Amino acid sequence: MNQNFSNLGLEDVIVQAVDHLGFEKPSPVQEKCIPIVLNEDTDLVALAQTGTGKTASFGLPLIQKIDNDNRNTQALVLAPTRELCIQIASDLNNYARFKKTNVVAVYGGASIMDQARNLKRGAQVIVATPGRLQDMINRRLVNLSNIDYLVLDEADEMLNMGFQDAIDEILETASEDRNTWLYSATMPKTVAKIASNYMKNPIEVTCGTKNQAASTVEHNYYLIDNRDRYKVLRRLVDSCPSIYAIIFCRTRAETQSVAERLQADGYNTGGLHGDMSQVQRDGVMKQFKTKNITILVATDVASRGIDVDDITHVIHYQLPDDVEVYTHRSGRTGRAGKEGTSVAIVGGKDKYKLSQIERTINRKIDRKTVPSGEEVMKAMVFQSMDKLVNAQVHPQALKPFTEAIHELAGQMSATEVLEKFIALSSAKILNFYKDAQDLNSSGNGRNKSSNSERIFINIGEKDGFDWATLKDLLRDKTALTNDDFGGV
Repeated sequence: MNQNFSNLGLEDVIVQAVDHLGFEKPSPVQEKCIPIVLNEDTDLVALAQTGTGKTASFGLPLIQKIDNDNRNTQALVLAPTRELCIQIASDLNNYARFKKTNVVAVYGGASIMDQARNLKRGAQVIVATPGRLQDMINRRLVNLSNIDYLVLDEADEMLNMGFQDAIDEILETASEDRNTWLYSATMPKTVAKIASNYMKNPIEVTCGTKNQAASTVEHNYYLIDNRDRYKVLRRLVDSCPSIYAIIFCRTRAETQSVAERLQADGYNTGGLHGDMSQVQRDGVMKQFKTKNITILVATDVASRGIDVDDITHVIHYQLPDDVEVYTHRSGRTGRAGKEGTSVAIVGGKDKYKLSQIERTINRKIDRKTVPSGEEVMKAMVFQSMDKLVNAQVHPQALKPFTEAIHELAGQMSATEVLEKFIALSSAKILNFYKDAQDLNSSGNGRNKSSNSERIFINIGEKDGFDWATLKDLLRDKTALTNDDFGGV
């Protein structure tokens, strides 16, 4: 029996499930939160980044507190996205493996009547997205008047996504005698207002500093000429041959454009944005989790709820306007104790945002130079050599070719064989970067490329447009970004 978790006050039936899941020791947020909610009848505000073990910190004690003899709904967990809702429900079922608590997930994009039937069979714990739950409350398919526990997971994300009204209605409908546990990576005023209006003297737990970036994440940026943005992206990806990354874009059009360009250039890439159907999004996520896709290009909204622990890089193709969005993006890497890198590709006009982000996350974002063509070629060659050294050889399968192999080996030295192998395996990339230009910007803000194009549009003030609204229109309808616009 795992004494590390037993010492937190968890019962044997829960610790048995923990052992089955392979958990060895509690994370800091689990060590702090589990004893509090187990031993005290209190509300809780927990500030912790994604990937720190938050779900277990509320899920393990929540399952322990459920009365299995009572078939009524005793707890509600709210999550911002369908994906996260499904993941939490799966985790709770794993924690209840030897207790058999009934957990039901309620979310959009699936049959509301099927979910209603599942609830009617007896849902002791409901895990829900705010919009679908609000709909079911209004249809009188859900009754929260007697729940004992209400968990708000990723509260800042839910509010960023526009669920304020739905959350207000849900909290006002729920039992006043409940305990509320609020989890958030950041504490903006909107989240603080929820705590003030709907919680009673909550105990506050902080892992790290409020809004601070995870210590396992290295933060870098590359200052570039705006027209070179995609070239820089390719170079960064190619300089890290084993990359497993999410590339964040600001708009759906930009996301689709970048994903398609990467696919055309031969990368294992998928796009994730709001114009895709749920079936398409699920398909892309399945491929990303199984690493059939190693680079995911996504909008911020579409990526919420992604639960993947071993992402090596988060790349900000464009810096977000909201610092908290940067924090959430970066929290997708460096999870579960692993190290990760957050990389921002920054045009001159956006450089001012870096100091705002640094103040908020209390971390320095280091400027790096865009890798040269030679540096990229070295990285690719070293990867080829590493693959060669670690390749599994099956002598029996090669037996028919042994004589030919030995004959060839007699004609060339080991060095010549290695050189030819690398030349063949890396020919495309070596040729591409042979005469590669320097893509680093001088940083003087004069980032107009020599291949800028002047265009005329038959829209103006008489049509109700000024420069700002025209730029918004072009950005929404095309893959252009703020950096692509010059003078008007």
